[in-house]
Amino acid sequence: MLDVVARVAKTGETTATLRHTMVERQLRPFDVTDVPLLERFLSVPREMFLPDSLAPLAYSDLAVTVRPAGGRSRGLLPPLVLARMLQAAEVKTTDKVLDIGGAGYAAALLAGLAENIVALECDPGLFERARAGLDALGCKNVQLELGPLEEGCRGAAPYDVIIVEGHARAGLDALFEQLTPNGRLLAIVTPDPRGGQQAVRFERHAGRAAGDRPLFSASAPILEGFAQAPGFSL
Repeated sequence: MLDVVARVAKTGETTATLRHTMVERQLRPFDVTDVPLLERFLSVPREMFLPDSLAPLAYSDLAVTVRPAGGRSRGLLPPLVLARMLQAAEVKTTDKVLDIGGAGYAAALLAGLAENIVALECDPGLFERARAGLDALGCKNVQLELGPLEEGCRGAAPYDVIIVEGHARAGLDALFEQLTPNGRLLAIVTPDPRGGQQAVRFERHAGRAAGDRPLFSASAPILEGFAQAPGFSL
């Protein structure tokens, strides 16, 4: 893999233009209006968290699949889906956030929005690429952890916000327990087996489940560790 700093230095002007186009043509027209969030999408180079072969797709509106050597393939959320989920999370500057399966990019975005971020990866290859990108960007408030995604990171809990970057058919109960008493968890689920996938915000109030709010239709591959039955119920 090319050195991430050298790569961005070489193509910085071009990718800055592509980030601007992404924000203006993908995010803003689809109701992403949070100014601090948009500024993060303008400033964080997504290609730093992708293999060189996929760098040209960094700012497309398509899902990107990465295949680490020796690891399982991972579908990364398109920028628009990620942006709408982060906006719906209503991240505050005092929040502690757990980002699951984002391969470093979402953690870099959140580094300028929240006080502390724990980024969890289960694949060593994605973990190393995420670490290189986060170090290059100087994201000192991000704690990167390697471990099973479905287990979360209890050692650093509780979290005000948990973002699951993929489709979850099960396994959210353990994560829900790692929220603060008034925390929120966002994931892509299938609320009705007869319907399609949706991004949903699950809420907690005073330490108890406080319902869920469907946000928008979104499709994503099942995230590793979140495929087992039974489904998530509160």
